[in-house]
Amino acid sequence: MLRVLMFLVPLALSVYAFIDCISTKDEDVRHMPKPLWAILVLVFPLAGSISWLIAGKKRHPAGPAGPGGAPWSRGGGQRWVAPDDNPEFLKSLKDEDGDGDEERKRRDEGPGAG
Repeated sequence: MLRVLMFLVPLALSVYAFIDCISTKDEDVRHMPKPLWAILVLVFPLAGSISWLIAGKKRHPAGPAGPGGAPWSRGGGQRWVAPDDNPEFLKSLKDEDGDGDEERKRRDEGPGAG
């Protein structure tokens, strides 16, 4: 089992690093051109993969994704709201349903009432 892990872990790391390298935008690659990084990862799987992950790609800080921030962030800008907490969505349901208050009252009172 240990022999298999010693083979699979570096293989998975190099596959991940290679895919990450070729899918990274050119402006986010540091120190060398992207094709050279891809060759380095393929020729030296372990060292190239670790080098790519550490030094090859610009890492963006985990924070708001611009002036408005990510939709789920607590930063400025508009924030994502669940549909049941969104007043506009609830209003659209009432508008779509007509004003369903009378029908709801009749239903709640049961068949014998009214």
